[in-house]
Amino acid sequence: MKKYILGIFAVAVLAACKSTQQKALTSADKTFILKTANENFAKKKWKNALALYDRLPNLVAGTDDAPNVVFNSAYANYYDKNYKLAGHQFKNFSVSFPQDPRKEEAAYMSALCYYNGSMDYNLDQSSTELAINELQDFLTNYPDSERGKNINTMIDELTYKLEFKAYENAKHYYKMGDYKSTGVAFENVLEDFPSTKLRPKIYDYMLNARYLLAMGSNYELKDERIESALAFTRQVEKELPNTEYSKTALDLRGKLEREKKDFVVVKKQNEERIALLNERQKKIADQEAKKVKTEEQMKDQMENEKQANQMRRDSAVLQTPPPAATFKIQR
Repeated sequence: MKKYILGIFAVAVLAACKSTQQKALTSADKTFILKTANENFAKKKWKNALALYDRLPNLVAGTDDAPNVVFNSAYANYYDKNYKLAGHQFKNFSVSFPQDPRKEEAAYMSALCYYNGSMDYNLDQSSTELAINELQDFLTNYPDSERGKNINTMIDELTYKLEFKAYENAKHYYKMGDYKSTGVAFENVLEDFPSTKLRPKIYDYMLNARYLLAMGSNYELKDERIESALAFTRQVEKELPNTEYSKTALDLRGKLEREKKDFVVVKKQNEERIALLNERQKKIADQEAKKVKTEEQMKDQMENEKQANQMRRDSAVLQTPPPAATFKIQR
């Protein structure tokens, strides 16, 4: 019986609350709407509170209630995890009510909303970049604020997210076997994030990429790429001494040195083959040139003989006397 009575009471309370919420949603009474919205806010009924706060801006514009409506609405969105909207509202509050004592709190909450709205590293990072800017703006505007003590930690966390995304993108080239693009991508990561904690791992990928690029390089670029890889092994050993990465660098350097030595032999043999081929081609060219020259000489000789014969025939015609005169028989 007691459970039955409690159930009826709960339903009655729910019906009463629903009735109050519905009345406030359809009411034109600013005081009633604001009172109901604030009660929902106090009870952490964020969606109900927001539904009513959304009706109030025009009703409270220019009154003392306006700041509270904007401020509470921003917090309700924040607790309801609508971080983007909450951040915009907090920022709007700090700009619209510069004399309000909660201005600094609103500016901090705006930055915090952008921080919480940052997407996972494998998604678009425009929200992360925006969050970093907002956090830095707060430190600039409130350098002595107690709220700013943890902001540098948040900035570092967000910056690492950007670093890690760039790092993962560069790794993708390595997995695809595009070792040239791997090197370029990781160099960009180091340039964009010079203080990155991922430097040792980046060096390891760059080291292996340069090694594989050199070992599989074509003939024209092999010398250059072997030297580049060797130079990088020395850089890794210098910057990361007594680590697993320096050990890898030393191991790869030995392989590269052997490859370099073998390539010198191959290069010499290839140069000898090229020289021999060039010599053969030169001989063939000389023979062809000689043959052409001989043919041209024979052709010239035949032409000269033809001209000489023609000249003799012409001379004989000139020296032969004309035949004796003859009489024509009259008809």
